[in-house]
Amino acid sequence: MGMGAEPHNSWRDTIASALDWWDAAGVDMLVEDEVRDWFAKPAPLRAEPQPAPAVAAAPATLPQTLPELIAWRTGEAAPEAGWHTPFITPVIAAEAAWTIFVDMPEPEDRETLWSGPAGALLDRMLAAVGLSRDSVQLVPLCFARPLTGQLPADAAPKLVELAHHFLSLVQPTKLLLLGHAATRAVLGPEAWPPELRLHDVNRYETTTQVVATYHPRSLIERPAAKSETWKHLLLLSRGPSL
Repeated sequence: MGMGAEPHNSWRDTIASALDWWDAAGVDMLVEDEVRDWFAKPAPLRAEPQPAPAVAAAPATLPQTLPELIAWRTGEAAPEAGWHTPFITPVIAAEAAWTIFVDMPEPEDRETLWSGPAGALLDRMLAAVGLSRDSVQLVPLCFARPLTGQLPADAAPKLVELAHHFLSLVQPTKLLLLGHAATRAVLGPEAWPPELRLHDVNRYETTTQVVATYHPRSLIERPAAKSETWKHLLLLSRGPSL
């Protein structure tokens, strides 16, 4: 091609050259053994089925000692295992003067129960009747705190069953119920709001004196109820002779 000549661009020659290349490569047919719809949308990719996560099965009979029960209650088979919140393990108190039953850990709890403002108020309540945190057994209905802060209705029956088993191993002689959920689990819904009443319960391998009162977190919001709670504490501490 001489200087200044126009380049020779022919689409026919280009296509012919490409076909010659494919023919030389051995591609001499534009068909397949199976009919294909070239305009059809590609089928979505299927994800390979994943095996279900292994979950520890519940034992045929619940553990019969407190350490074994606590270990199981904070394991993969516990009702709270799928809540994605940390388990708070209650400390076993030998020969506890009182057993205190609550609904769940507080929002501030990370390693121990009742580490926030409600726990500080509970300590003052106990000190007023000559007790301390070391002299009582704290038993939570839930061993982890639900993200909503509310007891899940579908888990409640199993949690109540487990709580009764826990209390049967503790064998409390004096049981303080803090709040509506704890009271409902032991005495039933008709026992709320709490009255100045001492209940005798024969359920936990012994005769248990039970008093229900307001939860410390409710007392922080409603200080006026503290005087009523004080009467409940005296009733459980000194008996109905007041």
